[in-house]
Amino acid sequence: MLSQANLSDVFGSASRFIDAAGIFIYPVVLCSIIGLAVILERGFALRRRRIIPSPLALAIQNLGWGESPERVEKLCQNQKTVLSRLARSCLQNITWSKFENTEALQVKARAEIAQLERGLVILEIITGIGPLLGLLGTLTGLITIFGNVGAHGMATQGAAIAHGISEALHTTLAGLGIAVPCLVAHSIYSRRVEAFGVELENLCSDLLAKIYTEAPAPEY
Repeated sequence: MLSQANLSDVFGSASRFIDAAGIFIYPVVLCSIIGLAVILERGFALRRRRIIPSPLALAIQNLGWGESPERVEKLCQNQKTVLSRLARSCLQNITWSKFENTEALQVKARAEIAQLERGLVILEIITGIGPLLGLLGTLTGLITIFGNVGAHGMATQGAAIAHGISEALHTTLAGLGIAVPCLVAHSIYSRRVEAFGVELENLCSDLLAKIYTEAPAPEY
């Protein structure tokens, strides 16, 4: 565990970094806080057991053609997951025709997928604007450098030139530093949502096919 002295050193280093980076570091820091919050929230929300619980998925897969979906219905009532909501909707509309039930299920499935994708657009935006904010910081640093050189000459403005270069590099580093993890998280979560969507579609199609098919005649 970090001691109080180590924590003070960490916060002190972060404070010096921000002070040296110029005004554009503040929106970059804000983006980093928002991006981290979204990454953690989506990481928690997109866990498999919150989307497709294994007991319910197995119950749908093991359901016989034309068999009573009593076990599936019972599991749906005890769970608050995406698959349980979709399966419950399908079973509640079982008196409808298969076409009507399928249409209603597709509408609900699109709404569920939209909820799974919530927050990913924020990561996409931060991925785009992070380097741009870093570039703005770089430009302000360069403007500071050349403004001082033009006004006072190169020889007498060494400290100002060094400060301008430091400001440019700090902001660029911060912008790229937040863009990279947001890009990685966005890619991972997008693929995860896509994979969940395909699996949900297969399970719901399987459930629809089985409840709208008559049970086979017993063999004598």
